[in-house]
Amino acid sequence: MTTTVGDSQDFGQLAEPFRRELIAYGYRMLGSLDDAEDIVQDVYLEAWRAYDRFEGRSSLRTWLYRIATRAFIKGIERRNRRPLPSDLSAPTWDLSVVVRGSAELAWLQPAPDSVLTGTLGEPGAVVAQRHTIRLAFVAALQGFPPRQRAVLILRDVLGLSASEVGAQLDLSVAAVNSALQRARARLPADHDRVTEPSEARQRELLERYVAAFENADVAALIATLSEDAAFEMPPFLTWFRGREAIGTFLGARMLELGKMSVIRTSANGQPAMALYAGPRDGQQQLHSLHVLTLAAQGVSRVVAFQDIAALDRFELPASRCN
Repeated sequence: MTTTVGDSQDFGQLAEPFRRELIAYGYRMLGSLDDAEDIVQDVYLEAWRAYDRFEGRSSLRTWLYRIATRAFIKGIERRNRRPLPSDLSAPTWDLSVVVRGSAELAWLQPAPDSVLTGTLGEPGAVVAQRHTIRLAFVAALQGFPPRQRAVLILRDVLGLSASEVGAQLDLSVAAVNSALQRARARLPADHDRVTEPSEARQRELLERYVAAFENADVAALIATLSEDAAFEMPPFLTWFRGREAIGTFLGARMLELGKMSVIRTSANGQPAMALYAGPRDGQQQLHSLHVLTLAAQGVSRVVAFQDIAALDRFELPASRCN
């Protein structure tokens, strides 16, 4: 006779501690906190309904991950990929081009550090590594087939064994290892080797980047960028590479927008700046969130999210007085 251990009255108390890490897992899978939270909510409802049949052959956490993994894969299959502009086209070199947007695309969403960091625990006492929540890493995952994506996250981020991942996905150990090898090969070669500058250099770059916008100083902004820096601004498809191209493009915008004010924050384990535009002696409106990648040579990548609706999770004021 099979004995079940589940009591639906206990489910909420026992399962709630895992919700946050499941959302972080879902964000890596889906590129969207909104989608991840919606699916995790459904996962908890499904698990609650089935909890009286839970036999305890695995831990509750493992059982929840099994349900969630299948739900995330189905979610990916129902939704379009969430890219960044650099995932879709080459950089624009014609600086006279009209910047093109796309209202149809669902873009990769930034995520506050508070949602993602510190969400890796058992198995394996995995220490959270910041590169697994960086925009570049999450964006790269969005191009993988769903099961490959799940295998890479479960093995390399969450630290499950090949047999544990196989149980999650109904795959053999050989199939898990093959999928992991293919997924690793698809990652950019430098995805886990971001050479960060010293803390003093980071502070210097951030101070100079902020001051450049506060003073509408194009030359100062250009001086913070690395030679091959990239600048993209979803929901616009157009993006730029190279200090000169970025400086020319932003220079015209700085003349138009004038001096801006800044609120510092962080996103995806990276420094971020919320920019506000408008009269310096009046009400300024939230314009964009710049998520920065820093290197010894300077700011090497800026993703300037300009869809204000996608920034709700950061609890930034919509406007501020200066």
